[in-house]
Amino acid sequence: MSYHQLEVYRLASELVRDIHLMTLTCLPDYEKYETGSQIRRSVKSIKSNIVEGYGRRSYKKDFLHFLIMAYSSAEETIDHLDTLLQTGSIENDEKYLQLHQKADLLARKLNCFIKAVQKNHRT
Repeated sequence: MSYHQLEVYRLASELVRDIHLMTLTCLPDYEKYETGSQIRRSVKSIKSNIVEGYGRRSYKKDFLHFLIMAYSSAEETIDHLDTLLQTGSIENDEKYLQLHQKADLLARKLNCFIKAVQKNHRT
């Protein structure tokens, strides 16, 4: 099995693409290099930490560490989305809601995945 087959990886990949495009097409120019840059880094961190954790899956503690980092980055991404909405930088409520729901779903699935690894993973 490859990390490409993990549902959390596939969702993270979609979210990376969606947020990357949103920051380049929906944000004012000044925000593309401020919060836009921060949210691009945090969403890419989700995917990267899933991959790195999967690469260390033989070691339960390491696997969990990177999955928890991915979860933290998902929460950070949600916070950046909220900031963009609160500051009026993202004016498309429908786009915000779509991205927020996808990020929230990913965070919840990561949380479930973490619990499953904690319970079932054998070193």
